[in-house]
Amino acid sequence: MPALETIRVTRYVTPLREGGSLPAIVEADDDGLYVLKFRGAGQGPLALVAELITGELARALGLPVPRIVLIDLDADMARTEPDPEISDLIRASAGINLALDYLPGSVMFDPTVTRPEPDIASQIVWLDAYVCNVDRTPRNPNLLMWHKRIWQIDHGASLYFHHSPTWAADAARPRDPFALIKDHVLLRFAQALRQADETLAPRVTATLIDDIVGMIPDSWLTDDPVAQRTAYGRYLRARVDAPRLFAEEALRVR
Repeated sequence: MPALETIRVTRYVTPLREGGSLPAIVEADDDGLYVLKFRGAGQGPLALVAELITGELARALGLPVPRIVLIDLDADMARTEPDPEISDLIRASAGINLALDYLPGSVMFDPTVTRPEPDIASQIVWLDAYVCNVDRTPRNPNLLMWHKRIWQIDHGASLYFHHSPTWAADAARPRDPFALIKDHVLLRFAQALRQADETLAPRVTATLIDDIVGMIPDSWLTDDPVAQRTAYGRYLRARVDAPRLFAEEALRVR
């Protein structure tokens, strides 16, 4: 896979206050608009790790996600920000952050208005079960409709267990069936889960996993980035090995 592009913030446009971590729309030195996720926000840089891993897995599997970039933020931008909460967040996030292409005109997915096709619904459910995404519920779908397609956003709550300092040593962790998949907003539309498992699992190769975890910046990891990347790779490879209990659980609760 090609490396993520690194760009630089040139202008802070506006906060997105509906997000718990206070993301922002920013302009970058390529003249594009992006949704910036701050590494200094409440969940810290591990939320950006989850965004990167899940987003790039989705892209590799052919699912619609906004383009992800690494984005350099200068702490000096805080000087012109009148809101003290935002200026503190900018200072705390100086350096490399994560951003996604801004999708102008997109609207939040509403399952009472849009009925997604079984194939795409099943593939999104499969991926979210694989990465233990707890934040794709009817209350907070984190899905956008843009150009008549469903786009996946906000994956910072994926891999939630990595906030525990002992997760890497838990050999049973990859076998977690992820019971919370029962709350997934698309589960009732996911009539092709078996086909999704048969199609997507072979695409999640060891090489793909290594390429993606290799994209994680050192500054988002602990004092031993090599060991932490190794742990992510080991977890993701073990989880996709058969039998895939997360896929069976999604089939069972559906």
